[in-house]
Amino acid sequence: MNYSRRSFLATSAMTLTAASAQKVVGANERIRLGFIGLGGRGSGSAKWFSKIAGVEIAYLCDADQKHVDRAKKLYPQAKGTQNLRDVIEDKDVDAVVVSTANHWHVLASVWACQAGKDVYVEKPISHNIWEGRKLVEAARKYDRIVQGGTQQRSDELQTAIKDYFDSGELGKIKYVRCNRYGKRASIGRRKTPLEIPKSLDYDLWLGPAQDLPLYREKLHYDWHWDWNLGNGELGNWGPHIVDDLRNVVFRDKLKYPKRVIAGGGRLGWDDAGTSPNTHFVYMDCGDIPVIMDVHNLPRAKGVDGGDVYKRRRTSSFLIVECENGYYAGGRGGGRAYDKDGKVLKKFKGDAGGAHAQNFIDAVRSRKKEELNAEIEDIHLSSAWCHLGNISYRLGQQYSREQAEAQVSDFQGWNDVIGDFHEHLKANEIAAGGSDVRLGAMLEIDADKETFVGASATTPALNLLRRHYRRGYEVPEVV
Repeated sequence: MNYSRRSFLATSAMTLTAASAQKVVGANERIRLGFIGLGGRGSGSAKWFSKIAGVEIAYLCDADQKHVDRAKKLYPQAKGTQNLRDVIEDKDVDAVVVSTANHWHVLASVWACQAGKDVYVEKPISHNIWEGRKLVEAARKYDRIVQGGTQQRSDELQTAIKDYFDSGELGKIKYVRCNRYGKRASIGRRKTPLEIPKSLDYDLWLGPAQDLPLYREKLHYDWHWDWNLGNGELGNWGPHIVDDLRNVVFRDKLKYPKRVIAGGGRLGWDDAGTSPNTHFVYMDCGDIPVIMDVHNLPRAKGVDGGDVYKRRRTSSFLIVECENGYYAGGRGGGRAYDKDGKVLKKFKGDAGGAHAQNFIDAVRSRKKEELNAEIEDIHLSSAWCHLGNISYRLGQQYSREQAEAQVSDFQGWNDVIGDFHEHLKANEIAAGGSDVRLGAMLEIDADKETFVGASATTPALNLLRRHYRRGYEVPEVV
């Protein structure tokens, strides 16, 4: 049956829910999965889940028919469609894996919850903070198993690191430095709008996003660097890193930082991207402050390699500075060092290879507490990254003196600003240009998920959510 956008929205919380929301998968029943979004991440997830005993790849969906056709060659037994509503309506599909562009994550997942399906949704689980909370509400209301795609949560390495910190050998944690040093390239800037391929249902692909002309060279993947569709590198790799931070250091007990400020710019490329390629963030987390560096430019101009954190001579993305030394690690491994740089202990993991299995196990048991990345935790990890993006987007003309004065009592903040200037110098970019900005200091009400005090301006509050295209609105009441 072909529903219009309006009729689908009208029925999703009533007819579909009444028919299937109470469906419970038995312990030995076959799990039939529908995959929504079949780009690089979605195709990889289908391969991942297909290896799990008792799992069937039942439905393949992507707004681009070329992606569907490619996936069908690997899973010919599966149904194929461009319309995610077909997957969500199918009573034989038990759960969906959402690997679309970021702007579709929440609406697709909410519709699936309303239709009685469990959900595995990629990071960031939301395009903005408000809609992320709506997905948590939908998971609770419809009693769904909803897992976020931060697979490091399923690596036993995480427990080993926590146990080591608890042993006291490194002493008290002083502060944390998070880094993402991944070299990328310009996405280009066209003089005329990008022609949409005939294989794409563009209306469905846009979904909740605004219909704006695209001036980048490629349609797929490079949406990451467009605020209308993605969340920049802080929203791309950031949720993985921040999720490690929240899990290992704060043990998921800290809901939000007290304050957040960010700066940086999209520098050196002059392309169609709108998100920064050089980004630094401070998060006031009380006794354990956090700083974060995101660099997409190379180590230096003409160098074919990403940057490194020079103080520790590492590209590790989680560096926990302690009284007696520090821990430095990333996906699948890390090391603890004493003050002199001597290795105290090595840690090795599998980067979370059992994450898909963990989701399937919870779908069978119906116990959300068995999920390693239950949706509320990953909503928060995504939201921390959204805060850094909001501060940046509110930014004004940058000056080093003003930036350092924002957190004058924390040397780590001055260090990250100093690294920013060194990085620009190495890439032969002036730090005083109009493309560099210093963001607003945001004060967060953790319980209400909003801004307070002087930071509760209309522009800041508007960035907690978005304007949805008609027919693709995330509902106020899920």
